[in-house]
Amino acid sequence: MTRPESPSPQGTPRWVAMYYRPAERIWSAAAESPHRSPVLHAVGEMTQTLRARGDGVAFALWGPKDGAWHRFDTPPQSAPPLQQAATPRPTPESPAAGPTGPTGPDGPTVLAERMTGRRHQVLMSGLSKAGLYDLSPEDEATVQALAERLDEAAVRRVAHWLAAAGAR
Repeated sequence: MTRPESPSPQGTPRWVAMYYRPAERIWSAAAESPHRSPVLHAVGEMTQTLRARGDGVAFALWGPKDGAWHRFDTPPQSAPPLQQAATPRPTPESPAAGPTGPTGPDGPTVLAERMTGRRHQVLMSGLSKAGLYDLSPEDEATVQALAERLDEAAVRRVAHWLAAAGAR
């Protein structure tokens, strides 16, 4: 998909995801926050929704740097959000197929991806209730690793602990 460069957003620098609409040939703000992680989370969710519809995906991430607007690299759009290439994926034959179920030669099945996304969302919600919004890339990778390895009940329990800690 060829597209023009994203213009910088207007106003005071904050974290903004710009989305390119090919039909209208325009860039528009898709998500805004004073913190980076909610914007990245929104980009991941929107990417999944747009791909499910068969739409093209093009985002530009803008944020503050030295008091001015700066364009940052967005996570790779061709892979599931925050996927770690070094993490070996279990095969259908292996007993460690885990809570996400078996995977095919091209990665997890659609249901497994959706369930991993759901566990990721539950963990992110628990972190936000605990008051943790601005996560580092290492934190994001850890959340993704937990979402891939824990089952639904364990993820809900961890999110409950985080929410309880944030209520104090």
